[in-house]
Amino acid sequence: MLRFIETVIRREFLLAFRRPADLISVLFFFIIASSLFPLGVWPRVDTWLQLAPGVLWVSALLATLLSLPHLFADDYRDGTLEQLVLGAYPLAFAVFGKLVAHWLVFGVSLALLAPVFAFQFDLPGHALWTLFLSLFVGTPALSSLGAIGAALTLGLRGGRVVLSLLVLPLYIPVLIFGAAAVEAALAGIDANAGISFLAALSLAGMFFTPPLIAAALHITME
Repeated sequence: MLRFIETVIRREFLLAFRRPADLISVLFFFIIASSLFPLGVWPRVDTWLQLAPGVLWVSALLATLLSLPHLFADDYRDGTLEQLVLGAYPLAFAVFGKLVAHWLVFGVSLALLAPVFAFQFDLPGHALWTLFLSLFVGTPALSSLGAIGAALTLGLRGGRVVLSLLVLPLYIPVLIFGAAAVEAALAGIDANAGISFLAALSLAGMFFTPPLIAAALHITME
């Protein structure tokens, strides 16, 4: 089982490096979205500090949403998903491998990039660390919850719109606690509560959603 999951992760990494445009478009969207807000706000440091946690987390959330349609669509078109459904191992294990790979490619990249562009909001050093940690810990929840919507809308005409309507309400708790952790760091308050809640959401999402996603994919393939 572990060898199979490792193979799926390695395959997803290989495909991501062969199609760098997907990752570049997600990161470029995050850069544009997070950079436009300071241009539209009166240049006061206190205003930027108040907006920074929400702006950066919303930008990361929308950038993650942009990457979800490719999670299963390419495998669905080329027949790989059908082979995984008919394979010897449960589809949930393949889904788990794809979620881990999606987080490592997109989530970790956003977590590393966010503190760099947070300098334009004049965030202090400890808040930058909290921002990185909250995104690093919270993006697995974005990947796993978003994969549910990606599986349910697979093959639908206009699936991107339906995917957004399904996934955005699920993202609200992650957004609230992610931004709250950074705000707590800015206020000098311990941010461990928000980080712990994000970690719990991510662990629950990564380990409990793969069977649900696999069931949705089975329905789609039938």
